[in-house]
Order: sequence, then C-alpha cells, then structure tokens
Amino acid sequence: MSPDTQDRLHALMGRLRPPASPPDVPPAARLRATPDRSHVRTLVLIGVVAALVAAGYLWLARPRPQASATPMASATLTDPRPTVSATPAAASSSVVVHVLGKVKHPGVVTLPSGSRVAEAIKAAGGVRSGAKTGTLNLARKLVDGEQIPVGIPRPTPPPTPAASPGASGSPGTPLDLNTATPDQLDDLPGVGPVLAQRIVAYRTQHGGFRSVEQLQEVSGIGARRYADLKPMVRV
Repeated sequence: MSPDTQDRLHALMGRLRPPASPPDVPPAARLRATPDRSHVRTLVLIGVVAALVAAGYLWLARPRPQASATPMASATLTDPRPTVSATPAAASSSVVVHVLGKVKHPGVVTLPSGSRVAEAIKAAGGVRSGAKTGTLNLARKLVDGEQIPVGIPRPTPPPTPAASPGASGSPGTPLDLNTATPDQLDDLPGVGPVLAQRIVAYRTQHGGFRSVEQLQEVSGIGARRYADLKPMVRV
C-alpha cells in the first residue's frame, strides 16, 4: 500500500471516531446530558397500555349478530298445529241410499251430498226398458239412509212398537219422525214435498226429534196443522 493511501485511511478513521469529551467536563454533567432511559421505558409502557385499552373498547363495541332470531324462526316453523280431523267432513260429503224396483242394478249406492233422486236412479243403471218412475219426485234431494222405490209401491215399513197410551185412539200406526223418509212424511195430511223436506232438515240439524212437540218448531207447521199431525206421529 502506498504512503498516500495510508494517509487517506488514517484521515477517514479520524473522522469516524467520536469526539472525546473535553477533559474539563465533569462526569455528572455528562450523565445529565444523555436522555434518561427509565423515562423512555415508562412512555413506551404507557403507550402499550393505551393501545390495549383502545383495542378492548373496539372489541366490546363491535356489532353482534342477533342470536335469538334463528331459534325463534325455527320454533315458529316447528310449532305443532292441532290436526283437524277430516272424518266429519268426509261423513257429511256423501249420502248412501238404497235404490230398488225397476232399475237395471238395484242396490245401495253412494253419492255426493246434495244429489237428487234422478242421480241415484242413474247410479243404479237407470230405469229398465218400458218402466216408469210414476209419481216419484226426481228433483228431490237425497236423505242419507233412505229407500227409493222405482216403479213399485213403497215398501211397507217394518212393524213399530205399540203406541203409547196417549196415542192408542189414533187411526193406524203413528209414523216415527226420526226414521220416516221424505216420501212417507209426504203422505201425512197437509204435508207436501216441501214441508216433508223441512222436517227432515230439522231432524238432521238437531240430531233428531226428542218429542213430538218439537214438530211445531218446523217452519210451516202452525198450531192447527200440528193438532192434525200429532196423533199420527211419534218419536
């Protein structure tokens, strides 16, 4: 290495070396001139605590999801509902009648509620060739459990128990208001097809007659007509 290069290196090292403290400055003054490290640590610790407090506040203030929404919705969806029995509706949606006489297929037929006599005859195959329905009311609504004689006299009703002593003097056997068909009621004096149907409708609505006196509650039966019918009917 040349002497010039060595001189340059010595000059550079001299620049990098920190200047020495003046010999006349006391050690206590030199300590006061440097920053206190304990103060710096305290400031750093305060800053860390402040940062932690701020982070905790932000975490507590964050928006939270409504946890109760899902259980309430599921409870609403799974809430049991009372099951409505379809048995009464099914029972009242059809009628069963017995078609007999001069039809192609006599027997028991089931029809929708509100059907007419003509529909019952049709369900039994229709009237035989050459036969007639006579005075049978084809437009009358069917009553569940009744008989529809086509082209033949009405069947004789089965014998009924002996009449009560109060009705022993009445002519013939009293007609049971709870089992009589509309055609049988139509045969009573002063009772036509319309009134016979009203009697059957009242019987169906109230679950049957409990006394003959209830006949007066049927629309169209006044005191005079009731007096004529009373000895001819029973319950």
